Amino acid sequence: MKKNYLFAGIIILLLGFTSCKKGNQPQAGHGPMPFPVKTAEKSDVTTYTEYAANIEGVQNIEIRPKVDGFIDEIYIDEGDQVTKGQLLFKLSAETLSQQVKAAKANIKVAEAQVFSAQVEVDKITPLVEKNIISSIQLKTATSNLNAAKAQLAAAEAQYQNTRENLEYTMIKSPVEGIVGSLPYKVGSLVGRTEAKPLTTVSNIKNVHAYFTLNEKQLLQFNRQLNGNTANEKIKKMPEVELVLADGSLYDFKGKIETINGMVNPRTGSISYRAIFPNPNNLLRSGISGKVKMPSDMNDIVLLPQKATFELQGKKFVYLVGKENKVESKEVIIANTMDNHFIVKGGVNPGQQYVVDGLIKLRDGMQIIPQSGQSKADGNVAFSQK
Repeated sequence: MKKNYLFAGIIILLLGFTSCKKGNQPQAGHGPMPFPVKTAEKSDVTTYTEYAANIEGVQNIEIRPKVDGFIDEIYIDEGDQVTKGQLLFKLSAETLSQQVKAAKANIKVAEAQVFSAQVEVDKITPLVEKNIISSIQLKTATSNLNAAKAQLAAAEAQYQNTRENLEYTMIKSPVEGIVGSLPYKVGSLVGRTEAKPLTTVSNIKNVHAYFTLNEKQLLQFNRQLNGNTANEKIKKMPEVELVLADGSLYDFKGKIETINGMVNPRTGSISYRAIFPNPNNLLRSGISGKVKMPSDMNDIVLLPQKATFELQGKKFVYLVGKENKVESKEVIIANTMDNHFIVKGGVNPGQQYVVDGLIKLRDGMQIIPQSGQSKADGNVAFSQK
């Protein structure tokens, strides 16, 4: 009896093992999987190219003394905002003051000589008219009078010159702006031959941004502009933007003012100058930034970067073909714009491509296309017409 129970138990265990083994066997393969797809279309977009730029005030005036002397007073400090005509420096004036006094005294002497010569002419004239004395004496007296007048004119000119030199000891700002560095201190001897200026005053109500384009960029940019002359092209140029050193975008847009007429033969580049308003004095001379120049592109195909994969340094996309089977196709990239590629070959308008999940795909694989924007697609971050 026990043997029968044992035999029955063994059979039950074997049946259970067999059923578990069958349950662990893989089931039949799944059908086509859904993938998000989009249709390539032509677009008109505005792209931006950034160029490194140096910022300078529209006026950077070096303040230099017109006369030699010691600095007696400094009325400003570095970074001060000054107005046109404001007093900046005072130089020692003792010697020049004495020269002014001497020149003024010389005028008095010359005036006395003119008066004396005039008296002599007035005295001789009636005597010559009565033929009492020779006319030669009158000519001599007249000549002396003219000489005295010339000396008076020279004395007055000398006085004017010395007085101007004295005024030059009071150094004033020729423009409104911001004061730069002050390399000299009170007591320093300065003059017209010094290498360094007393300071620099920068007029930064407006600032200039200087940047360069290479020859290829220049040709591409000029082809997009209308106009026969350089001035006509400049007038039709779009406004430009300025990216500051911290990566932020400047609040005010600028305008291209000039394009250098010659390409630098050493660097193969050409200089541009843009002007930006600076009402809050945020921008200072000497800082750096990047000029963002817009460029219109018409009838181009845009491709999300996530819709491509890279193989051996080349970009590929999965196109959806007949029977919804995918095929990898190399794409030629013309430029990068935020999270999109500008395509110049490989994908034509009207073709469908897979947007996401490329890692799961293989050539010839059949999918279920799902049109519409994928969750990760979001808004395209560029200016579109």
